[in-house]
Amino acid sequence: MDRSKSLDASLTGADGSGWFPRRSFLKMAASGIAGGIFSGSLPAFAAKLIQMPFENGGRKLVRFPQKGEMILLRVRPPLLETPFEVFDQGVFTPNDQFFVRWHLSVIPNSIDVDTFRLRVDGHVRTPIEFKLKEILHRPDPVELAAVNQCSGNSRGFSSPRVPGGEWGNGAMGNALWTGVTLKSLLDRVGVLPGAVQVRFRGLDFGETPETPVFMKSLAIDHAMDGEVMVAYGMNGAQFPLLNGFPLRLIVPGWYSTYWVKMLSHIEVLDKPDESYWMHTAYLIPDTPGATMAPDAKGVRMVPINRMVPRSVITNLRNNSTLRHGVPTEVRGIAFGGDTGVKNVAFSADGGTSWQNAALGKDYGHYSFRRWKTSFVPKQPGTYKLMVNATNSNNLSQPASAGWNPGGFMRNVVEQVTVRTA
Repeated sequence: MDRSKSLDASLTGADGSGWFPRRSFLKMAASGIAGGIFSGSLPAFAAKLIQMPFENGGRKLVRFPQKGEMILLRVRPPLLETPFEVFDQGVFTPNDQFFVRWHLSVIPNSIDVDTFRLRVDGHVRTPIEFKLKEILHRPDPVELAAVNQCSGNSRGFSSPRVPGGEWGNGAMGNALWTGVTLKSLLDRVGVLPGAVQVRFRGLDFGETPETPVFMKSLAIDHAMDGEVMVAYGMNGAQFPLLNGFPLRLIVPGWYSTYWVKMLSHIEVLDKPDESYWMHTAYLIPDTPGATMAPDAKGVRMVPINRMVPRSVITNLRNNSTLRHGVPTEVRGIAFGGDTGVKNVAFSADGGTSWQNAALGKDYGHYSFRRWKTSFVPKQPGTYKLMVNATNSNNLSQPASAGWNPGGFMRNVVEQVTVRTA
């Protein structure tokens, strides 16, 4: 995927027809489509109950404004999980079923696009407040396919159990993001010598003054690498409000905690950020695989950062029934974490033997990648299907699940048990 292509020429619309020109975005934004959709608290319209495959896994399927059917973890602040069958529909996750995760409970229920400003200041030569139109009209738009995954995706499977949102495997999504590079904005304000980090803040805030402001930081070299983006488009459309309208930070290859939504403030720092969400929260063991024993003491902890490879089977569920002697297609998605997918291996016998699956189109090394294979269940009985992705750095998924107190970075080899009739 050529990230330097013109937005008007290369980004297909969300409905699959035509393009996503910036003037259309401006028209939509100015008309308030993404603003004023909530009257007070966020409504959730329950449809039915489902059971996730772990303890205390009862969940409601709900519909929030601008969102399709989602799995509800929490209303305030909203935590909405993508139903897993959505991942079998294609490489890109639909905007209306893209997972939602907010940290603070007070979220603007409307955005005035005329008065909205993105302030860039701190250790810079010329602080600037950018109007939304200024960002959309910049001559250097870029696009990038990238996975956005919550640090605690799959936390519900942690054993021993840990505090936090009990996600299944659906706190992730893949989108084609459109915007401008963070570097282009920092170049505009002029980063001064001695800068060490760049900090980001959105429009959400806590119920009480004591609630730590949600802010995340990147090292200056990372912020200036030309890949980190300030995005205004998602799969050929503007963001749903709950996914961060009007602007969102995109940090490809890193966990979603850094992808600040409703981005309103960028601050260049001349000393390390020791705020709560960098210094205290979202810490992982500084060990291989970020794993530790539940009773371990004195383990060095560091801020969570790069994602690791994952792969899942999307077209078969546990206890599915297959016909013995008949070829069965098995398919799914994989991603390499902070780099591309090298291969995906499939096993139909619980890991005793493996075969490489066929990989689908490569949309870039931060994107989901489709894979498929087939096998013939020759005898009646039970089959344990497994899938393991290896990324371009030759890092594969572990055979057994690691553990850490945050329930972060789970990427164990997934398995689905099927039966033959």
